[in-house]
Amino acid sequence: MPSKKALVRRPSPRLADGLVTHIARQQVDVGLAVKQWEAYVAALRAHGWETIEVEPADDCPDSVFVEDTVVMFRNVALITRPGAAARRAETAGVEEAVASLGCSVNWIWDPGTLDGGDVLKVGDTVYVGRGGRTNAAGVQQLRAAFEPLGARVVAVPVSKVLHLKSAVTALPDGTVIGHIPRVDRPSLFPGFLSVPEESGAHVVLLGGGKLLMAASAPRTAELLSDLGHDVVTVDISEFEKLEGCVTCLSVRLRELYA
Repeated sequence: MPSKKALVRRPSPRLADGLVTHIARQQVDVGLAVKQWEAYVAALRAHGWETIEVEPADDCPDSVFVEDTVVMFRNVALITRPGAAARRAETAGVEEAVASLGCSVNWIWDPGTLDGGDVLKVGDTVYVGRGGRTNAAGVQQLRAAFEPLGARVVAVPVSKVLHLKSAVTALPDGTVIGHIPRVDRPSLFPGFLSVPEESGAHVVLLGGGKLLMAASAPRTAELLSDLGHDVVTVDISEFEKLEGCVTCLSVRLRELYA
């Protein structure tokens, strides 16, 4: 049976000090962010996900973006080495969490850098964004970890957004969606579907045809609903001020061994 576990991590009190790269800094309301995070976690639980809270990392402003710290392929966890040195302390707690779930654990080593937000899995194809946070050595090490398990690793350029999954994600049928002005090479993705809003490019597959999306993309939600998808929206406005999206607030573990 597929597993439905999701790692999440409570926002740091220092969230407002999080890194921004492609957008202007805005004031973040940490209290509101905590409420939005709790609603996000509740939405996962309401759709059958068992949420596992990673030990908080209060000294790490970006630690709520837990997806960047580990990449899963089947039951193998690849602990990342974030491209921003300030974020590398975030990985220890996540490593402990995945090990406790019985995952096989691997690591990205110096000189490699890899952020989990740069990795999009579509079936056995693993797209890796080569850009600001993930370097060539990180791509090579991911390839070495996952190709023996049956993955097909495809490196794609990322220059217009923070991470690959800031530009594209995938629908349940494997169609990759993205907002064209933010995608470097749409032609690299078979069956690419353009969406009208930047935040509309970000979906989490909840199962049963349901998609979790940000409330900031109503036109995209309408488009995807018209295509037969059941859309669930959450307000994550405070995290969007830090280049966050619905994907990076959790790590979905779908293929753990029983």
